[in-house]
Amino acid sequence: MGAAERPHFDSGSGRVERLLVRFHQVRDFTNALCSGLEPEDYVVQSMPDVSPTKWHLAHTTWFFETFILKKFVHGYRPEIPEYAYLFNSYYNAAGDMHRRDLRGLISRPTVTEAQRYRTSIDSHIENLLFDADEKLLDDIEPILVLGWHHEQQHQELLITDIKHVFAQNPLYPVFRSGRARHSVRAQGRTATKCRPHRFLDFDEQIVAIGHDGRGFAYDNERPRHQALVPAFSLASRPITNGEYIAFIEDNGYGRPEFWLSLGRMTVNEQCWQAPLYWIKHDGAWRHFTLSGFRPVDESEPVTHVSYFEADAYANWAGARLPTEFEWEHAALHCPIDGNFVEDELFHPAPMAVASVVSGEKTAQDEDLHQMFGDVWEWTRSAYSPYPGYRAASGALGEYNGKFMCNQYVLRGGSCATSRSHIRRTYRNFFQPEKRWQFTGIRLARDPQ
Repeated sequence: MGAAERPHFDSGSGRVERLLVRFHQVRDFTNALCSGLEPEDYVVQSMPDVSPTKWHLAHTTWFFETFILKKFVHGYRPEIPEYAYLFNSYYNAAGDMHRRDLRGLISRPTVTEAQRYRTSIDSHIENLLFDADEKLLDDIEPILVLGWHHEQQHQELLITDIKHVFAQNPLYPVFRSGRARHSVRAQGRTATKCRPHRFLDFDEQIVAIGHDGRGFAYDNERPRHQALVPAFSLASRPITNGEYIAFIEDNGYGRPEFWLSLGRMTVNEQCWQAPLYWIKHDGAWRHFTLSGFRPVDESEPVTHVSYFEADAYANWAGARLPTEFEWEHAALHCPIDGNFVEDELFHPAPMAVASVVSGEKTAQDEDLHQMFGDVWEWTRSAYSPYPGYRAASGALGEYNGKFMCNQYVLRGGSCATSRSHIRRTYRNFFQPEKRWQFTGIRLARDPQ
């Protein structure tokens, strides 16, 4: 049943209706993100870390079929049993899976068949919920909520993955024309340069870290615990393209004293000279965006930088990256607002534009800006479990077993993250050489 054919649900009229309204909002937004793509765009895998758009559509559907329909619908039989193998990802308890780096070789099911699969599973979910009593809904609801948050993660991956796919094409296709971006710019609400950032001071304090149990959270955000956070200072905003260009022009990529040894090795092996998607043309920096190829705006937060680059920049600037505990403590009283995927800019915005998008009325120097949205901010914290962490049982420990010392925590969400999906306690993570996500830099420093 398409969005136009679906009956209107009043979100206040009942539990089932409320769940289905939210379920369809998330599912429909995934479809809307694909509205400008051609069938050929859906099937490309430009590197092992990237998944084809078609796979994202089917995998998020497989989740609801596997963990809800197969579990709660008596006698349920999948229409195509082979999808259980093809569209599993890292849920080892759910069975074997196809190799991630070979997803781009799968031409069947077709895009049309993948979309039909989504429609079919959505219909089954509707029927199950309409027939469920309160006790069954108690069992289904937590998995359904996890499922739509899982899909919102894949919405972000879909956007970042299709950007990488399009960037390999010499025609540099446009994903979106950037209507919201241009409308804000047309009002003249941004300047070519940002005001210098300031460092805001935080006293030493014992703080509560982690999710408090109210509302949804992933298992890696728990348990809530006490942590000693020594005195520190945090920059008032992320580092901009203009500030990062100064690092480049000071031979930042060629000076080993700023780099971790593995980072220096990666720079040499990959021939990095600038962030991902940047090229220099006629003496000026240009970069590929989802609204096309265009000049680098020096007032925008720099993005698509690895942990290695973020750390090197911080060393060059005489500062460091914050710990994830410092970041969470600083963000405690910051509104969760900013430039998110719903704004359809699909790119970081300068601070003035981000304020317009988020509805901020003032921009005081003593405030923290752009803590949420725009770019994921690297921290210096290795991705490890919190004290007292207990692995979730069964197949649905979303982050169960993923803790690795060779990954670093990111905080705050990006322009590709859903506003309803991010939290102050949300812990994203990537390996230090990865940079195809919208990752950026916020500096910290110890007391002077």
